[in-house]
Amino acid sequence: MKVTNRPLYLVTDHTNLNDEDFLQQIDLACESGVSLLQLREKNRSSRDIYEWAVKVKDIADRHRVPLIIDDRLDIAQAVDAAGVHLGQSDLPVEVARRILGNKKIIGATTKTLKQAKFAEEQGADYLGVGAIFPTQTHVKTVHTSIETLGKIKEVVNIPIYAIGGLKAHNIQAIEPAHVDGVAVVSAIMQAKNAKATTRELLNAVEEAIG
Repeated sequence: MKVTNRPLYLVTDHTNLNDEDFLQQIDLACESGVSLLQLREKNRSSRDIYEWAVKVKDIADRHRVPLIIDDRLDIAQAVDAAGVHLGQSDLPVEVARRILGNKKIIGATTKTLKQAKFAEEQGADYLGVGAIFPTQTHVKTVHTSIETLGKIKEVVNIPIYAIGGLKAHNIQAIEPAHVDGVAVVSAIMQAKNAKATTRELLNAVEEAIG
């Protein structure tokens, strides 16, 4: 499965949300324009992540949105997710590709030209590049400039997603980089009106990426 024409990518986060609200935000977002979804659960047991993956995949399947599991290839396999997303300290992309085969999606987090080219060579289907702006998540981030984002887009032939602090009012900043999409976390997960916010974000992304 290749990643094409999926401009708005939601990465989940439980912060400040009870379980019911967490699932509702995801459901409303998938209903309103999110076209790629990643379950990201840090510091939880394997059983907890598996159980959340089952629930979130049910939502994703109803809306026909591919579900990607962050870090955990075993969980991705256990729930038959669309794929896995790997950071620089996770399982190597090449190993994940050998295990998953060519029908699953493998994404990789990269911050430099060298990392980006290597991830593509190893078999990544798309790259998440950032953080473009400071983020509200508890995940450690390193700033990536718009210039670097654009250079990465120039040297690889797979889709590039900008990530990190992106919201409707600042997405236009990535326009010079000509990326393929935007990944957001708190912009949707912490939104008071997930439906309206998702639609606004999608419009802003489509305008920025042309």
